[in-house]
Amino acid sequence: MNTYSVKELLSSDHLHKEVTVNGWVKTFRSNRFIALNDGSTINNIQCVVNFEDFDENLLKQINTGAALKIVGTLTESQGKGQQVEIQVKEVIVHGGADPETYPIQPKKHSLEFLREKAHLRVRTNTFSAIMRMRSALSFAVHQYFQKNGFYHVHTPIITGSDAEGAGEMFRVSTLDSKNPPLTDEGTIDYREDFFGKETNLTVSGQLEAETYAMALGKVYTFGPTFRAENSNTSRHLAEFWMIEPEVAFNDLDANMDLAEDFIKDVLSYVLENCQEDLKFLEQRLLDEEKRKPQAERSDMPLIEKLKFVVDNTFKRVSYTEAIDILRNCKPNKKKQFKYIIDEWGADLQSEHERYLVEKHFKCPVILFDYPAKIKAFYMRLNEDQKTVRAMDILFPGIGEIVGGSQREERLDVLKEKIKALDIDEKELWWYLDLRKFGTATHSGFGLGFERLVLFATGMGNIRDVIPFPRTPQNAEF
Repeated sequence: MNTYSVKELLSSDHLHKEVTVNGWVKTFRSNRFIALNDGSTINNIQCVVNFEDFDENLLKQINTGAALKIVGTLTESQGKGQQVEIQVKEVIVHGGADPETYPIQPKKHSLEFLREKAHLRVRTNTFSAIMRMRSALSFAVHQYFQKNGFYHVHTPIITGSDAEGAGEMFRVSTLDSKNPPLTDEGTIDYREDFFGKETNLTVSGQLEAETYAMALGKVYTFGPTFRAENSNTSRHLAEFWMIEPEVAFNDLDANMDLAEDFIKDVLSYVLENCQEDLKFLEQRLLDEEKRKPQAERSDMPLIEKLKFVVDNTFKRVSYTEAIDILRNCKPNKKKQFKYIIDEWGADLQSEHERYLVEKHFKCPVILFDYPAKIKAFYMRLNEDQKTVRAMDILFPGIGEIVGGSQREERLDVLKEKIKALDIDEKELWWYLDLRKFGTATHSGFGLGFERLVLFATGMGNIRDVIPFPRTPQNAEF
């Protein structure tokens, strides 16, 4: 006898055959109707029990959350809401769930409550849909790069370099924290540490990916990155996943083309392959927004918003032009922005990015040619000596979703930038070697995977699109 998933049974032609299915009880009504789900689909399969044929003690174990094995005949459904159901012949309880203590009961739970139950929240419809979407997006990422001739590179998680130059890194050490070895000057002697030097969890695989791009041509990384940034917001995580392609011989224009094509491709994949989950998440979002003031509601339903991104060309705007727009806009003049834009060189905040996307252009925006002072050392300096060949992609509801640049390929310029930022040249000797031996124009970008999932699912908090969020004061589970 074959064991099937719920998804297979709901879309199959196994009518009038005996089937076996395993799953968890969503509800058990009238001692007769079991709604069973195994995570393969947003939809449950109804299993109809003739309670007179089953032991009363067995029926008492069929509670929400219990894991069951059901054997029965798949038939056309007599009731509304489903096309097929299982007429149950045998029930085996793999594991019960005490209704007095099982927290995921069939009622509405707040997202805050469910974050405290992160080990069980994926059993809800919302989180099962999000995590299936996350899986599909992950597959689509790899599929896009593989079909376009990229090689997947696993870059180090433990590193001695700070790719961003921000210094917000988690230290990795085996030294005794209470009694570390000290140098003659009284500082911690990292020569005694496991790696013989100070090391950290990576904030980006970019620098290492560049070395591989300068040999393999087109590469990408897709792995965990870490930021010790004490930012307790709905858009930041201390541990998240980054997608970082690097391409030899690509300039900034080609880099923008790649990023736009990539985003459209992966969103097209979920539009085609995650329709049931998208419809559920869209309805969830519509229900949620009914409780918001009209001004705070989305302009488009979720699926329409994804299609809008896929079908429209991203607007490309220079940083200088964007500053002019922001400086002269109503929210800035009326001091409604938290951070007022009054001069060129300001570091744009989320409120500014979202204004450009949602109010001014009303489409995804690519900003380029940022001031050198607010961008990382590795970005190529423009001829004006003030700006760098950087680009950010801004999305509605999210703000920045992609950050990238043409990399500085000139050894003398790169050395000057490193010196100006007081970065130890010895730490980046290998990175400078790329500029000594066969240097060439090359570009890349980083996309925070969770922000992509956030956009694709319509969720409002980044903690709800990663299985176990890591945030300040929170490393539970």
